Amino acid sequence: GMMRLPCIARLCLRVQLVDGGLYVVAPKALRPCQRSDGSLSQWCEQKSRVQQPGVSVPGFWSDHIYPVSTEWHFWAGLNMSSCWADTLGVGMNDPAEHDRIEGEIRESIDVAVQYDIAGLITFAGNRRDGLTDDEALDISATLLRRVAPYAEEKGVNLNMELLNSKVDHAGYQGDHTAWGVALCEAVGSPRVKLLYDIYHMQIMEGDVIRTIRDSINWIGHFHTAGNPGRNDMDDTQELCYPAICKAIAETDYDLYLGHEFTAKGDRLEALAAAYDTCSVD
Repeated sequence: GMMRLPCIARLCLRVQLVDGGLYVVAPKALRPCQRSDGSLSQWCEQKSRVQQPGVSVPGFWSDHIYPVSTEWHFWAGLNMSSCWADTLGVGMNDPAEHDRIEGEIRESIDVAVQYDIAGLITFAGNRRDGLTDDEALDISATLLRRVAPYAEEKGVNLNMELLNSKVDHAGYQGDHTAWGVALCEAVGSPRVKLLYDIYHMQIMEGDVIRTIRDSINWIGHFHTAGNPGRNDMDDTQELCYPAICKAIAETDYDLYLGHEFTAKGDRLEALAAAYDTCSVD
């Protein structure tokens, strides 16, 4: 038989409902079609082998999440796998920002509960001059300890995203898995985890399969993309996604694998190819 890892797909569309982009997938046994107006329902019209269980929306802002999640969840029967819990720039390594970030995360947890969102994405923020990585970790852990009990009470994961600081996010603090794992260990909550972005960590450190196996207990979400280029996971890039997904499937991980790449050609064909690539025998 064929076991298929749960996966979502970022189609890199631009719509009015969500600033900066929109994550879209087909509901089970349906296929999204090209948008022609503001109605989300027109994305789905014919049966397809592309069967996805969830969507992910960037932005924690309630006036953006509510209309998107309402129409998807109640019209199409989709689950929302993830959304941002706080803003990307100034992060949790600055004590002066802790009250603001805590408020954003708590608001996002409430949204996650209301719409049954599996996890929230948090960000380490950029490095601060004169602050060591260990000091930044201690400060960040202090904030996460403040919000972890609320996340535990509500049953929502907080997934701190690992990003590369070499190509896409210069100065980002959480740019290595070891720092992220140490942060999770310092907080010590089953609801504080990592978003392991395979593309970003290939750029920073490689050794992807071993790192995933060693860190899987602290991983609450995955992102994919080909490297270099952050495009399709085809034979023009260096990552072997069938082997990576097989390694994930061999662990106890049972959450989402999110496709976050820019398709080089037809988005739907790229989505179907990504789904097949990440299917595990």
